[in-house]
Amino acid sequence: MGTAMAVAVERFPIAGRFIIARGARTEAVVVTVTLKDGAAEGRGECVPYARYGETVDGVVATIESVRDAVEGGLDRASLQTLLPAGAARNALDCALWDLEAKRSRVPAHVSAGIDRLPTVTTAYTISLDTPDAMAEAAAKASTRPILKIKLGASEGDVERIAAVRAAAPDATLIADANEGWTAENVQRHLDACARAGFTLVEQPLPAAADEVLRQVERSVPLCADESVHDRKSLDRLVGLYDAINIKLDKTGGLTEALALADAAQAKGFALMIGCMVGTSLAMAPALLLAPRARFVDLDGPLLLARDRENGLVYDGSRVQPPSPALWG
Repeated sequence: MGTAMAVAVERFPIAGRFIIARGARTEAVVVTVTLKDGAAEGRGECVPYARYGETVDGVVATIESVRDAVEGGLDRASLQTLLPAGAARNALDCALWDLEAKRSRVPAHVSAGIDRLPTVTTAYTISLDTPDAMAEAAAKASTRPILKIKLGASEGDVERIAAVRAAAPDATLIADANEGWTAENVQRHLDACARAGFTLVEQPLPAAADEVLRQVERSVPLCADESVHDRKSLDRLVGLYDAINIKLDKTGGLTEALALADAAQAKGFALMIGCMVGTSLAMAPALLLAPRARFVDLDGPLLLARDRENGLVYDGSRVQPPSPALWG
């Protein structure tokens, strides 16, 4: 008996709205892969992302295109060459990791060379809104140690930066412009972040226009997000950014994410481990990278109105390792 694959599209409502520079969402639409081999079952989740040319139907079709190979016993190493980096490969890769753990009864983190997974502190996202509304949201979340502030609007970001800092004076603040700033205003916004004591700024400029950052005064460390996907995108970023945001939906799974982390650290980049807005099933494999990260941003389930069964346990912003019933 071989491996059986099932693919499902699932929807999870977001608590309120999730707003960034390129739009708002009220639900997380995820694609889940389940692999069954006898009594062993492995699962992986991905979030198709329009910014990278992905659609839900397209990701499902990509997964279905390799059904014969998967059900014929495809392994993770072969998957890396069969599909490109992206959401479809992520769901399959993470499902294969989980299936291997269930078959062998060796936890995924042990197979990845990690003795144990610690409890870690995640950033918590404040959606883009008016300065007053963002200040109110930051005040409500001000007991959380790390806040990630969505910016990148056409106007008002300097005011947003100051308002959030005033509302959360003790929090570590990360700005995420989601490619929303321009060559003309990036220095002004970075200086505003420096004055407000922000620790990091993510993706201030569009990925196709970020060479300008070689000429900007580095008043706050910069982190690449949309500009980095897998190891092939890494070399160009040396001298442009101080850190990279590793997301499994960009790398195409945990296998490439671990390799990217190795390569990035060898080049002197600090690591952030990030996520799309998904369920605990998407966060669980990313937690294997958390022990190496300067920042962990795995708050997806905290933004949902409901999570999966056997989801990750959050105590405020502290997240515990996944249970085997969830993943790994």
